[in-house]
Amino acid sequence: MANDASPILFFDGECNLCNGVVQFILKRDKKKTFLFSPLQSVRGKEAMDKAGIYAGENSGSFILFYKCKYYIRSSAALLMFRLLGGLWALLYAGIVFPLFLRDGVYNLVARNRYKWFGKRDSCMVPTPDVMARFLT
Repeated sequence: MANDASPILFFDGECNLCNGVVQFILKRDKKKTFLFSPLQSVRGKEAMDKAGIYAGENSGSFILFYKCKYYIRSSAALLMFRLLGGLWALLYAGIVFPLFLRDGVYNLVARNRYKWFGKRDSCMVPTPDVMARFLT
């Protein structure tokens, strides 16, 4: 099981794209270091507040909490790949692009994620084998 230094990915539990990202990580995180929490949870709402993201305003972001710091939007996505390791870590090279360009692309996808990927009626329910990696 993950320790206190585990990265926590806060995601939109109603977004099919976000849930796909969580499933992607669960399949590739062989060391089981990532923890997850939907933004709709109490912990998720606290993370949004601490990261300076407010519901209804950029709430399409996901947040990565790692080593006592909150990362948002493209920075969170790129760090997530780096922490995933293997060849996925090479995607972190995208950090060299200016933040306004990276976040511009991220925001475009975030604004259209429900239209392009669909929306769930409720947050996903983790299967028993991964339940311990989900925080409420």
